[in-house]
Amino acid sequence: ASVLAGIPFESAVSSDLARCLETARIILAGRDVPLRTEAGLREIRLWEWEGLTVAEVRKRFPGHYEARGEDIAGFRPSGGESFHDVEKRAVAAFEAIVRTSRGEVLVVAHGGVNRCLLCHLLGMPLGHLFRLGQEYACLNLLDFSGDIPTVAGLNIRPGHLFHPPRP
Repeated sequence: ASVLAGIPFESAVSSDLARCLETARIILAGRDVPLRTEAGLREIRLWEWEGLTVAEVRKRFPGHYEARGEDIAGFRPSGGESFHDVEKRAVAAFEAIVRTSRGEVLVVAHGGVNRCLLCHLLGMPLGHLFRLGQEYACLNLLDFSGDIPTVAGLNIRPGHLFHPPRP
C-alpha cells in the first residue's frame, strides 16, 4: 500500500469478493476515496473444481484437466465458466469503469480477470493468457489518456520496485 501512497486516486472499484475488497481497503486506508464493488470483476467460477487440487480434479474428473489444457480459453468445467465467459463479463465491467471514471482509478481484481483484461487490451489471443504473469498483489499500470489504451506496466511487484530479484 505504501508504494501507492503518492497516487491521488479519485475513485476505486474492486471485485466484491473478500480478497480484493480487503486489498482495496488496505490501499485506501486513511484516504477519502469512494470504493464501489463490481461483480463483473470476480474471479473465474470453477464450481465443481472449487477448492480442489490438480490431483483431486484429475481423479474426480478424468480427462477434464487435460481437455482444459487443450483449450484453456474455451474449456468450461461443469456448472462453471470458461475464460471466454470471464473475458466477456470482465471487459464489459471494465469498459463501464473507464467510461464513467475520471482521473486516477484504482481497480482491484483477480489474476484470471487481470489476464483476460490484459489479453483484450493487448489484442492478444485469450489462449495465451497464462503467458502473462500476475503475481499476488502485483500492479498493472494502464493509461487511457491517449487515443488507444496503453499497458504502461505489467505484473509489477511492489517489493521489486526497490529490491529487484537477484539472478
